[in-house]
Amino acid sequence: MKFRPLHDRVLVKRVEQEEKTAGGIIIPDTVQEKPMEGKVIATGNGVIAEDGTLTPLDVKKGDRILFGKWSGTEVKIDGDDLLIMKESDILGIID
Repeated sequence: MKFRPLHDRVLVKRVEQEEKTAGGIIIPDTVQEKPMEGKVIATGNGVIAEDGTLTPLDVKKGDRILFGKWSGTEVKIDGDDLLIMKESDILGIID
């Protein structure tokens, strides 16, 4: 299935966190927090201003981003757990 977000929305795949601590302790899934880091899979075209001009998004496909803990809506596309969020929910791009 192909999916393209609309307007200022972004499709994000969470980056998996380590299941072990630095000391080697394995963290079970039940106590792991969901990562707040992800990779942009697809983006919308941008925001349309009141005067009709299109403002493109600052993020692009392939960017690694940080987002808020409760940001986005979880969806399942082709068996993958993904997030759809507005660009304003993104805190920054990791270089």
